[in-house]
Amino acid sequence: KFIYKPALEASIDRGLNKAQLRKMTDISSATLSKLNKGENVTTDILLRICEAFDCDLSDIVEIVRD
Repeated sequence: KFIYKPALEASIDRGLNKAQLRKMTDISSATLSKLNKGENVTTDILLRICEAFDCDLSDIVEIVRD
């Protein structure tokens, strides 16, 4: 399972609220909700976040093994 806590923490570290994160990455509120819940999102969304934050995928996603 993937969790996106690092992505959300990165946005907080940059002083972004959820609306600013959505605007910066051009993601919907439904997608942001999925990130918050740890649900599946497309790689396109993850790429947008990486590009906005100038980071790698490993900086915004963690793998949690059962």
